[in-house]
Amino acid sequence: MALRKALHPGNPPAFFSEATALALCRAAWPLAVGARLAGRTEVLGLDHGMLLVAVPDGRWRRILHRLQREILNRMWAVAGGLAPRKLGFVERPTVMPEPEPARVAATALPLPELVQSAADSIADAELRAGFEESARRYMARTRKTSPGTKA
Repeated sequence: MALRKALHPGNPPAFFSEATALALCRAAWPLAVGARLAGRTEVLGLDHGMLLVAVPDGRWRRILHRLQREILNRMWAVAGGLAPRKLGFVERPTVMPEPEPARVAATALPLPELVQSAADSIADAELRAGFEESARRYMARTRKTSPGTKA
């Protein structure tokens, strides 16, 4: 009876340490929730079968709490018996990288004469190129959002 219980898939093997289980859960987390959500959260630790996850705010905590069963099933598919049995959420604002601005194909846009003459007056080639790129992105953005213009 004890052997059957020890070999049950719900019981992790005794030779796996909690550190090993935590490392596996950290690796399985992005697979269970997706890369974008994993980038907004942080796996903090594993405590008696509960995976502690830092979330940015209460809204995320409530959403993930409702998805807990689905997330745990996905974790189980990856980690098997070492998957957590419960999820716990801690609200902690995380430093999230700013999303990269969408690159507009602005390199082909001609600059107005006044802006181009200002760019030409910059002696440093690298600074001039940066100025021109910024001006082209700005011009492309304003052309898209200006009323009466076609995007």
